[in-house]
Amino acid sequence: MRTIIETINFLLTLYSFLLLMRVLFSWLRIDPFTNPIARFLYSMTEPLLEPIRSILPPVGMIDFSTLVAFILIIALQQALSILTAGL
Repeated sequence: MRTIIETINFLLTLYSFLLLMRVLFSWLRIDPFTNPIARFLYSMTEPLLEPIRSILPPVGMIDFSTLVAFILIIALQQALSILTAGL
């Protein structure tokens, strides 16, 4: 059981890294339609960010969906950590 939880925790960390890369690419204004790395990042992160965007109210030109995704991932990792400590 511990191995499964550690694997899930690793995958969540990897996904956090993908989200961070997407944020950096958006700041650098790299086009996701022409850059294959940006296209990969957008295709991997958009399935999580799109539902968050649909729930959050718009706040000008600022997109808080990535921040909410990071908070959700951290909460999941903390829950997994508590679960692992109980094993």
